[in-house]
Amino acid sequence: MAAAVLRRRLAEDGPADRVVVESAGTDGWHAGDPADTRAVATLLASGYDAGHAARRFEAEEFPHHDLVIALDTGHLRRLRALAPASDGTDPGPTDRIRLLRSFDPSPEAERSPDVPDPYWGDAEAFEECLEMIEAAMPGLLATIRELIADRAGTPGRA
Repeated sequence: MAAAVLRRRLAEDGPADRVVVESAGTDGWHAGDPADTRAVATLLASGYDAGHAARRFEAEEFPHHDLVIALDTGHLRRLRALAPASDGTDPGPTDRIRLLRSFDPSPEAERSPDVPDPYWGDAEAFEECLEMIEAAMPGLLATIRELIADRAGTPGRA
């Protein structure tokens, strides 16, 4: 859901032509599967594209990403454990991994930094997740713009 929201916001507010957005999980249980039908329904009802096929994020991908977003602290820990050690030339891959809600300045996001997995919930749980995702977008977009400015013309991947 977060990838769909980010893609649309990049298309609306820019810089979509400078960013590649990918979606991947930390486990391969659903690799190749389409998005959950409730997620699709929630996205479509809010005007987002809902095309998606699940895949697992692999350690070899870190060098190709300027930013890796985790939706909850469990995924954050798994991604940090998966990240290779820094080679000393930059702060290292673990510094590129951020929680999505860290981009949301609201006190609620600070108190509850996770976007909960709605899989075991009902349609309302998916709608609540979408609201959390949307609230983080302005801050995430600002960070992406900063990364692009720092890269001085090199397309990044989020």
